[in-house]
Amino acid sequence: MSVIRDPQLENLLAGLHARSDEQAAAMRSFDARRTGQVSPPAAKEARAFLSDKLVALDRDKAEFCYQLCRANDARRIVEIGTSYGVSTLYLAAAVRDNVRASGGNGVVIGTEYEANKASAARAHFEQAGLSGFIDLRETLKRIDGPVDFMLVDIWITMARPALELVTPHLRSGAIVISDNTAQYRSEYADYLAFLDAHGFRTMTLPFDGGLEMSVLCRHRLCD
Repeated sequence: MSVIRDPQLENLLAGLHARSDEQAAAMRSFDARRTGQVSPPAAKEARAFLSDKLVALDRDKAEFCYQLCRANDARRIVEIGTSYGVSTLYLAAAVRDNVRASGGNGVVIGTEYEANKASAARAHFEQAGLSGFIDLRETLKRIDGPVDFMLVDIWITMARPALELVTPHLRSGAIVISDNTAQYRSEYADYLAFLDAHGFRTMTLPFDGGLEMSVLCRHRLCD
């Protein structure tokens, strides 16, 4: 049974995950070839290859993010790397359900550089009836209010800069999730070093490829 419990949304997500799964073999082959390559040419090649790919967070990881956002009553979420909006739908569903449960409002601030992906994502948001809970931007030039949850699912070379940008806006106890940190441990060295130096408690969860769950501990909240 899905944690979402929204038949219309579940049907949409099932179709999107199926499309993502169809591309999995090509993605694995490409990843195998570029493992350890973080130079600008390698990053350019990766961007070109992925520019039209439906790169979706695995279903179990996305459902876990939904659960975390429900557990900490997340009202302001930042997602780095929206792609076609699959994981965004899970996050927005969590915000919607939190609002329904206890009132107030909330938003998922998503980011997507590729115009074709952003357009497709917006269509998916509209189809799911979740557009009102999502603010999709090209870049994160301004973030208002404390951030409760952050999902980092983007080029590894951009993970630390994105975290540095958002960290000042994270509230104490905010959760940050990053994908594939076990599979690409050495490539994530700078990102992990930033976590260690800025008050995060972090652990790598045993999802496929590894999923980094980090909690920001300000003042003495987590001591």
